[in-house]
Amino acid sequence: MAADHRGTAQDTAHALRTDVLVVGAGPAGLMLACELRLGGAEVTVLDERPGPTTESRATTLHARTMEILDSRGLLDVLGTPPCEPRGHFGGIGLDLTLPSSHPGQWKVPQGRTEELLQDRAVQLGADLRRSHRLTGLTSGPDGVSADALGPDGPVRFSARYLVGCDGEDSTVRRLVGADFPGRDAVRELLRADVSGIRTPDRRFLRLPDGLAISATRDGVTRVMVHAFGSRARHRTGAPDFAEVVEAWKRVTGEDIGHGVPLWINAFGDAGRQLDRYRHGRILFAGDAAHQQMPSGGQALNLGVQDSFNLGWKLAAEIRGDAPDGLLDSYHTERHAVGADVLANIRAQSRLLLGGPEIEPVRVIVAELIALDDVRTRLAGTISGLAVRYDLGDGGDHPLLGLRLPPAGLTRLADGGATTVRTAELLRRGTGLLLDLGADPAPGGLAAAARDVHRVVRVSARPAPGSPLRAGEALLVRPDGHVAWAGRSTGDPALHTALRRWFGEPDRARTAPHQSTATAAAR
Repeated sequence: MAADHRGTAQDTAHALRTDVLVVGAGPAGLMLACELRLGGAEVTVLDERPGPTTESRATTLHARTMEILDSRGLLDVLGTPPCEPRGHFGGIGLDLTLPSSHPGQWKVPQGRTEELLQDRAVQLGADLRRSHRLTGLTSGPDGVSADALGPDGPVRFSARYLVGCDGEDSTVRRLVGADFPGRDAVRELLRADVSGIRTPDRRFLRLPDGLAISATRDGVTRVMVHAFGSRARHRTGAPDFAEVVEAWKRVTGEDIGHGVPLWINAFGDAGRQLDRYRHGRILFAGDAAHQQMPSGGQALNLGVQDSFNLGWKLAAEIRGDAPDGLLDSYHTERHAVGADVLANIRAQSRLLLGGPEIEPVRVIVAELIALDDVRTRLAGTISGLAVRYDLGDGGDHPLLGLRLPPAGLTRLADGGATTVRTAELLRRGTGLLLDLGADPAPGGLAAAARDVHRVVRVSARPAPGSPLRAGEALLVRPDGHVAWAGRSTGDPALHTALRRWFGEPDRARTAPHQSTATAAAR
């Protein structure tokens, strides 16, 4: 029975049809559009805004997100942004340097990230519709019908699936009535970008009356302030600049009232997460699935990584070659990651916004962070490099469930050898069977691996000092995570992993528009 989320039945006879309707053209929605097109699905993206954000919101891309962009060839366009090796945990300095092609945190304004992903999505053939506001939707066993209000009036869409990527105030979530349990904000930070002021740079400076943060770039100073003892307010819009000025003076003693505010907002320490990331034909990713204080830039990165996990799975479902349970594995894997991130952000919010009573805890945490095992654990969580999916009975190889580590390889093909990076082997968004000199498969299992839909076999040898081992083989999912590793391509566990993640060979079929999307991704 169809679920009508607007109160009236929807006639799809004159609807604009697509495979997947993505609501929200922020980083999560645009990354999802890229991955869906790479997998051959038709995708339409709706967004209320006329273009990418012009507000200076998130400015940090962490190491795993940079690796993801690299694996799709997007860093060639982005270039090399400024990198800061040190981040923080609750305002306590933390070295984020870990083994990665892009360690540290990279300073990229959210608007630039959106432009980058928008250009790629459109290049791949996504239908991006700006200034469209979702007003209603109906879901059934075979698809979703959605109504939107665009610049030229009402528009109706019919899709096989709909994905809400429309932020923490998600319209999709509201229309579905999805449970969003958690806690409301207790404390908040006021944030403003201000021109025409001079104030010392401050990195999480705790003063007797509150927390002050400030940094100036290109003549614009970003200030963030929290007065100890103040409570989060229920807001329907941005704070007044006068409120920021008053709080800043209370905490620092400085008057910034003569400055010109370019952008102001407030964010609290609320924490919420959907019980289910999938509701039949409707799924959620990014802040629509989880709300958290944007500490250290984790929110944007978490959303991009949600979409990177979901995109190839939903595309396989659209093509008709997805094995049973593949799409449901999105919730299983990413809900657990989201819960871990929310837990670490909850701890950080107490350390960051707590008053003088939290100082003894901060001292202990700072001492613990000085221990390398603790630093590595926290840096891995914040950077996304420590994400390890539970892949069940796939063996005990140290790389199983982790992302394929960046490494240099010598690729063997057609009697020759070329140098290649692991990221370059993932550009087409297919599965990868990486043969590093493993024992050949008896009974033609290696050939069967080649026949499984969208798995490419590559023979190579690791470079000296590589984190990869010669004499092994790895099965890598399109999202870069290792689904199997062993010393023989005749291992029955490889056969099982191939079918679990890519389906049976006789179910393979050509993806619609695959050649167009793949060519554009090169």
